[in-house]
Amino acid sequence: LEESFPVLPRQKLSNTVCLPGQPPASPRKRRFRPGTRALMEIRKYQKTTDLLLRKGPFARLVREVCQSFSGQHLRWQVFALMALQEAAEAFLVMLFSDANLCAIHAKRVTLFPRDIQLARRIRGVDNLHF
Repeated sequence: LEESFPVLPRQKLSNTVCLPGQPPASPRKRRFRPGTRALMEIRKYQKTTDLLLRKGPFARLVREVCQSFSGQHLRWQVFALMALQEAAEAFLVMLFSDANLCAIHAKRVTLFPRDIQLARRIRGVDNLHF
């Protein structure tokens, strides 16, 4: 009985249906559970030391604000813009860190605008008048 029916290896079936004349469909894209992608991004950005804001829009914003205050066109060195961007990003990172602590203190994990306002009020940032 075994000699009359040879055992053939099983063929692997794909989960995607291919119609004749169409290229085979690619496998489905990997989906992470909620929160996993955010944790991966947090780890990624904690490892890097490069600037997160793009240089061009930041430089345009600095020049626009400077011109609105002084009324004349001032020239900026590249290193001055880079130093200002480093300081601005460090300020924002610390502000969001303090605001995150305010949210955690309120037994929340979501950052609300009121957390940022409280962090600014505690730090005394609202007292900066130009």
